[in-house]
Amino acid sequence: MRKDKKQVIGEEISDDSIRLFLDVEPVDDTPPSLHKLVKAYRGLRIDDFEKFLGFFKEAGYDLAAKDAKGQDFIALIQDQRLAEPYVEAVKAAKA
Repeated sequence: MRKDKKQVIGEEISDDSIRLFLDVEPVDDTPPSLHKLVKAYRGLRIDDFEKFLGFFKEAGYDLAAKDAKGQDFIALIQDQRLAEPYVEAVKAAKA
């Protein structure tokens, strides 16, 4: 690839498509807020995840939601290899 060409992986995702991650509901006892964050983390690139966080907060969901073991989103993903930018985005959104 030429140096002046930027690699693009996947297509641009519309805001409406990003908002669809707010519609997913857990099938177990996971708090809905935590479930939505995890699904968005798994399905969105960091730029889109940052947009999602805005929609998430706007809809009134809880960035500090914890599972039955007392783990929040950051605790669940922090040991994953590519998690750091997502952790930082959530920390920034909490501030």
